[in-house]
Amino acid sequence: MTGIELKNGCIFYYGNPSGYVEDGIAIVDSMFQNDEFSQWISNRKLTAKWTEGVFERLSKEGVLLINNERPVPLKDCRIWQLRADISPECKFIGYEELKESFGEPDKNNYELVYEGEIETNDLESIYSKFNLNHPRGFTGHSLSMSDVVELYDDNGSEFYYVDRFGFKEIDFEQQNQIQDMDMSI
Repeated sequence: MTGIELKNGCIFYYGNPSGYVEDGIAIVDSMFQNDEFSQWISNRKLTAKWTEGVFERLSKEGVLLINNERPVPLKDCRIWQLRADISPECKFIGYEELKESFGEPDKNNYELVYEGEIETNDLESIYSKFNLNHPRGFTGHSLSMSDVVELYDDNGSEFYYVDRFGFKEIDFEQQNQIQDMDMSI
């Protein structure tokens, strides 16, 4: 009997949530890295990706579940804020007002002020974190209207404009690609 178990895509090391499986890759907190764990991963024909912070993320938030059945791994987060040289009229306004006056949010007007792992994918929790308890490495102002939250993993990114009330999912990356295509024509 082994102390390592796979339940609903989440890997438990002697009862501790130590990692998860995604697309044939076992993403496991590096503090659990040892020969026994490596052999367990190898026996299941998985590729090991030892990563710091996985245990903390899974322990704090628990394993995210969809319909209480399927675990969903946490995504990483980037926070984008308008650059200092951008017109003040573009800042701290709702999505509809921005769209009517200036068009869709333009990634070229933004700068990256945070990139890293956080313990949740919940946008309201992210909003609270970046207002009340800034994580290490965050260089921006408290999260406000006109900022963009990016949640990403190996499969791609999702972008959310911080709106007057809540969040609006936007095609932030798509907008940038269209402009790149226009410039190359």
